[in-house]
Amino acid sequence: MATADNAAHSQRISVPFSYPVHFTRGVFDADNPLLAKVLDRAADTAPKTLVYLDSGLVEAHPHLPDSVVEYANRHRGVIRTAQPPRTLPGGETAKDGWGTALEVVEDIGKLQLCRHSFVVAAGGGALLDAVGFAAALVHRGVRLVRLPSTTLSQDDSGVGVKNGINQGEVKNFIGTFAPPFAVINDFSFLRTLPHDVMLDGIAEAFKVAIVKDAAFFDFLCDSAERIARAEPAAIEEAVRRSALLHLDHIRAGNDPFEFGVSRPLDFGHWSAHRLEGLSKYSVRHGQAVAVGIALDTYYSWRNGLISRDEMTRILDAFNRTGLPLYHTLLSRRDKDKRLLILEGLAQFREHLGGRLSITLPRGIGSRIEVHEMDTAVIEEGIGFLADNWGS
Repeated sequence: MATADNAAHSQRISVPFSYPVHFTRGVFDADNPLLAKVLDRAADTAPKTLVYLDSGLVEAHPHLPDSVVEYANRHRGVIRTAQPPRTLPGGETAKDGWGTALEVVEDIGKLQLCRHSFVVAAGGGALLDAVGFAAALVHRGVRLVRLPSTTLSQDDSGVGVKNGINQGEVKNFIGTFAPPFAVINDFSFLRTLPHDVMLDGIAEAFKVAIVKDAAFFDFLCDSAERIARAEPAAIEEAVRRSALLHLDHIRAGNDPFEFGVSRPLDFGHWSAHRLEGLSKYSVRHGQAVAVGIALDTYYSWRNGLISRDEMTRILDAFNRTGLPLYHTLLSRRDKDKRLLILEGLAQFREHLGGRLSITLPRGIGSRIEVHEMDTAVIEEGIGFLADNWGS
């Protein structure tokens, strides 16, 4: 008698995702139709819309909650706000555990939003991560419109498909892949950023340029002093080009949900994530990435992947731009004298499914994946950074 115990049917599903990424100024100016047109793209009749604002953004733009209300009133045929815009704490505390995400989940339930409703989140990357994570969970996905308000969120995290929260010292331990309905980058938000926060996104711009685009790297090097002076034209060009490179990778990399073990755009991140955790997130992501890139740049030179001139050019550009090249936590050791930063390799390996895969530059504008790291060379690199930029 035949048995079906080992029979298998191969089920293959292909689901295309498409979302626009806009660049504008004054997104909540009543006469700017962009947000209304974005929401109207859903072809629903004024679905419920829930708006969240980053507290840091509101502090810099005190009129913003009133502007949101005025905008909704002007475009009431498209936007039906479920409640007045709600301000939530920004910064890394926004995604430190379940607190913020759970508040958003409860709001969506209380206000009876459905899968055709909208959650609009305006703020830095941490708030977008937490709100986006919550929106992805309820009803298996409420439409999310991101309005990134920092260089880091506009040129990297805010344009992608990931959401997440931190658990303990592990960055993004809990999260989802959920493409947004749309992204709107409002350059006017960048004008009020504190200078060091503005530089955070420049670290990510350097990251993607070093491993993907030599011409963009040349631009960043040539513009280092202009960026250091916070000249809007230089910053906006860096943000735009970085965002487009990140989007191109998501589109053309054939792995938008990271099923594989390679994560090319995480150059410098194995130590950066660990550095953030060790600092209990007092070190911002952009600062940590800059230090992580510096460390992996030295490592790449010592392994013959880049020339000494290329290493010097990267580190000099960071220094002229004002990006950090070292943090004392890189040198912290446990009771057995082992560098605590090295735990970042194990955490990265776990995050990638058990096989370590580290992206390093192979020349400027190209990259290679390595599957093991020489801890002696890492330690040597930390010493090099400490000796040159540790004061």
